[in-house]
Amino acid sequence: MNFIGTRGGSKVTGARAIINGLAEGGGLFVPENFPLVQREELEGMLATGYPERAAEILFKFFDEYGKEELKAACVKAFSDFDGGDPAPLVRVDDGVYMLELWHGPTLSLSDMSMAIMPYLISEGCKKEGIKQQLLLLAPAAGDVAKAALQAFNGAEGVKVMVIYPAEGISKMQKLHVCTQEGKNLNVLALRGGLDDCNALVRHMLTDPAVTEEFAKAGVALCNLDSANIGRIVPQIAAYFSGYLDLVSGGQIEMGEEIDFTLPVGTFGTALAGLYAKKMGLPIRRIHCASNLNCTMFDFFKTGAYDVVRELYKTTSPSMDILNPTNAERLIFEVSGRDAKLTAARMQALETDKKFLISSAELDEICRTFDGGTASEETSVEAMYGVFEDVGYTMDPHTGCAMKVALDWFEKNKKDKTNMIIISTANPYKYPQDVLYAVTGNDVKDSFKGVKRLHAATAMAVPKQLTALRDKPLRFTGSADAKKAVAEALQFAKS
Repeated sequence: MNFIGTRGGSKVTGARAIINGLAEGGGLFVPENFPLVQREELEGMLATGYPERAAEILFKFFDEYGKEELKAACVKAFSDFDGGDPAPLVRVDDGVYMLELWHGPTLSLSDMSMAIMPYLISEGCKKEGIKQQLLLLAPAAGDVAKAALQAFNGAEGVKVMVIYPAEGISKMQKLHVCTQEGKNLNVLALRGGLDDCNALVRHMLTDPAVTEEFAKAGVALCNLDSANIGRIVPQIAAYFSGYLDLVSGGQIEMGEEIDFTLPVGTFGTALAGLYAKKMGLPIRRIHCASNLNCTMFDFFKTGAYDVVRELYKTTSPSMDILNPTNAERLIFEVSGRDAKLTAARMQALETDKKFLISSAELDEICRTFDGGTASEETSVEAMYGVFEDVGYTMDPHTGCAMKVALDWFEKNKKDKTNMIIISTANPYKYPQDVLYAVTGNDVKDSFKGVKRLHAATAMAVPKQLTALRDKPLRFTGSADAKKAVAEALQFAKS
């Protein structure tokens, strides 16, 4: 399959799209078309495990890699996930299920796509004849940052530079990221928010003066955030797997429609759901949960995409973003895949910080998507209520999704459609916030929070986090955007 840019440009292979990261004109790569998954193919996947399901979906888009090669790569990538099933489906109530996507090595949803990226990039370089060293730039909050560092630790021919918002991750996330070992890895805190991190990396990949400076050092740049199509396609597999588990468990019939609810940050996971639906998966609606930073929620209501708003720092930091990267891919689809119009809208966003879509386009979005918001208080109430009722513990991002799901149920009491809520992180990654939600106790020390949360919930404490207690911080630097570019160049040359 070939890939095209949301703002125009040449068609490229999947391997080239992954390695380039961004398309011409600063656009994002999207599949030239959406391959359909037939009913008999779905039925054939019922008896397979997650790696095999993931390989089937990946091959639909990245066929130049080969199905058996992708299967072997997926088996390897998911081999160190806890519990044997990388994406277990857990029943929390009649017709309501949690799809837990945090059983990977860094305990977050980001592992689901990042685990396969080393293979996609290394093999892609071979297929495209690329011999330059790659500097992989990861603008990220804590969960994506750690997943990138873990996945590429020791990888040959690549270096990874994580750029995270200095005040935009939890204490435990900072420990998880800044104690990371690995000679080919570097971490820098950027003074600003996640939007600033994304903007900096986009600048580095699209500014000719910057890319030329790196090229002189024999280094090519690539991004590891969800702007890279290689991060989106693997997430599609989770939707298929969750659906198939409902069928194999006898909860629904094959072909029956279901809903998904999930927290929204860069909109990458939500977009993967749209792609799954376009491939034929019976998804009725996708409910998108925002925290106080609700650009997408307001967009769904009004058709006005407006990023002139205050950034709130919340207990769900991966959602603390005003300009979700993957909104561009959604806008491209509802425009009738009009690259010229999409480019004009992205230019308006750059200059005016807003643009407006047509009522017909908004209607098209609303046929699949709706949204809701969760404040700090209401997400805590949802987390506490579910814990008290059924003993299920969730992280703050999933708490936002649960709040929006509960609102949907309250407004649609006669609706019996099954719902899968996507759970994005192990609760112990946010021990103080989760402890407060389920017990009302407030502690300042992360490890004291872990101990007390374990006492309250009896959930197993991940060894990945307990091992952090005595590890010294390796990365302590912070910088503004100009200094960050200089530090990335120095790291690339080292």
